[in-house]
Amino acid sequence: MADHGTFYWNEFMATDPAAAEAFYTGVLGWSTDKMDMPQGGQYTVFKQGDQPVGGMMDIANTQAPAGTPAHWFSYIAVDDVDASCAAVKGSGGQVLSDPFDVEGVGRIATVQDPNGGMIGLMTAAAQG
Repeated sequence: MADHGTFYWNEFMATDPAAAEAFYTGVLGWSTDKMDMPQGGQYTVFKQGDQPVGGMMDIANTQAPAGTPAHWFSYIAVDDVDASCAAVKGSGGQVLSDPFDVEGVGRIATVQDPNGGMIGLMTAAAQG
């Protein structure tokens, strides 16, 4: 598991996943693996060699408001997502999506700091 408080995962929310895949594989030499998402669509894992370096999904398959532009979104590792969400609320931030589990990935929540900055919090699932 990643150390508490360190950036853990980066995800691209794409408005045109095919164009984004062509761009990042062409510019950075990344390869991709794809998997079906339970809510529909596909999730793309970008890889440098055998190492996963980030992910991508079609923003249309998320709860983002219509018209949200494509963007990168980061997740920070935390020891306990639920406890961290309580700390967010106690520190003047907002929990935008209550913690939820993604099988084989971990427990995730989206939060907003008092300045309006959004970030994901994630406790990775045990690997083994």
